[in-house]
Amino acid sequence: MTTDVLDVARAWLAQDPDLETQGSLDAVVARASSGDEEALSVLAERFAGRLEFGTAGLRAELGWGPLRMNRVVVTQAAAGLARFLIDTGRQRSVVIGYDGRVNSDVFARDSAEVMRGLGLDVTLLPSALPTPVLAFAVRHLDVGAGVMVTASHNPPRDNGYKVYLGGDDDGSQIVPPVDGAIAAAIDAVAAGSIAALPRATDYTVAPAAVLDAYVAATAAIVPAPALPVASQPSVVYTAMHGVGWETARAVFAAAGFAEPAVVPEQIEPDGAFPTVSFPNPEEPGAMDLAIARGVAVGADLVIANDPDADRLALAIPVGAPRSGPREYRRLSGNEVGWLLGWRAASRAVEAGRSGVLAASIVSSPALSRVAARHGLGYRDTLTGFKWVSRVPDLLFGYEEALGYLVDPQVVRDKDGISAALELLSLATSLAASGSSIAGQLEAFAAEFGAFASGQVATRVDDLSRIGAIMSALRDAPPTSLGGIEVLATTDYQSGVEGFPPSDILRYDLAGEARVIVRPSGTEPKVKVYIDTVAATPAEAQSLVDALAADIRPRVS
Repeated sequence: MTTDVLDVARAWLAQDPDLETQGSLDAVVARASSGDEEALSVLAERFAGRLEFGTAGLRAELGWGPLRMNRVVVTQAAAGLARFLIDTGRQRSVVIGYDGRVNSDVFARDSAEVMRGLGLDVTLLPSALPTPVLAFAVRHLDVGAGVMVTASHNPPRDNGYKVYLGGDDDGSQIVPPVDGAIAAAIDAVAAGSIAALPRATDYTVAPAAVLDAYVAATAAIVPAPALPVASQPSVVYTAMHGVGWETARAVFAAAGFAEPAVVPEQIEPDGAFPTVSFPNPEEPGAMDLAIARGVAVGADLVIANDPDADRLALAIPVGAPRSGPREYRRLSGNEVGWLLGWRAASRAVEAGRSGVLAASIVSSPALSRVAARHGLGYRDTLTGFKWVSRVPDLLFGYEEALGYLVDPQVVRDKDGISAALELLSLATSLAASGSSIAGQLEAFAAEFGAFASGQVATRVDDLSRIGAIMSALRDAPPTSLGGIEVLATTDYQSGVEGFPPSDILRYDLAGEARVIVRPSGTEPKVKVYIDTVAATPAEAQSLVDALAADIRPRVS
């Protein structure tokens, strides 16, 4: 066993082109070779398997070995994807983008060189850019696939690898069984050494025209501002140390909106994310600097993109304007989704368009009421924009984790920049009529009912705990939650309602309340989604609180 793991580690060392990971692994191998049991244990753990390539691609902490993100793993993935495109007769072309995380640019160039070496036409985006720009470029350049090197809103030491497909997939992220076919191709590459793979550097670097086209197409999705620049709502923007700002600023300007005040400590890309523990606008404290900036300038809106700018968070002032400092609250992803969905539905009806609104099954059911009231179709999907973006005749789609698709004709993925633009446009129109985002939320409750939502999340260190928690719920399904009767329990594990088999439990309760439990797709968490509706927002929130108090110990 000792000899086997040392041989595997030495073989990995021999093909690793990265001096940093090579040096770290070499030191562990040296200790293990001298009989250090701790070093041997580390090697056994780190070479116990491979990162699983799935519909979300790859995502993990940086480091050496097949269970971490590094140049060997990325090169294997790039070669596997290239061979998949070739073997399946798809277009032999790819566009590659990357964000500002540590090694994103290195991973992107490795991918470009290997894919070009294997005969693909390769276009590399010219700099660190938002994920929506890459998703746009897949369709704009009419290529067979797109690769985005990003870990989105994950912890600072993570990185990842997302794959989009062109052609009949129209620029959406991959879904089964394609992920399995690509994974098999990657495994075949991994059976050999990446040192044997051909490389070439004569790939194309995309011209500025690609980004310009995204900016123009995105700016065109909203009407001209209802107020002149000087009278528009004041806005604070943070990129959260990511790559969103320059593109967002260009889009806002092209659409005729005032340039927001920024959070200077977070506006430039910085893979260390020095001001946040988790660069996710949903995490407690992540928007503290942005809200402090909002207080300082008296902003009407505080907007945050996550580091790759495919997500959007919004905070608004609480209560009526007064002479003292403003207080703010962050809207939930559902609240933003309701407002953007209502806006999309209203505009579709005004234009005489038919179509479908869609949301992931863990998002609030409120959007279905919006669709019904406007005579539009509605679809629930599994979580992830790989599913939302594929809904036929889609007008608008969202998921509660701050993801919004406001114009499927431009980008077939969530886009935090176009969503921010839609919110600026909505807020400006409301201001012109004497209202605000807060007023629009009140109008929504009056029109469709007072909905509330909440979450409970359990982060685990041992991934086996996730399976144990889900099994315990299946073995002893609750008959009531928070004092409310469970009317129906739906287990998606066997595949229901046209959905493929998924590790999801759904509890439908009396009074149209709903609780959904599932493992996170990107983090070591079990997540619980709670939705209620009542006569008033306070009543709906009280129901959420009671349900959360009951379910929390069940998933701990």
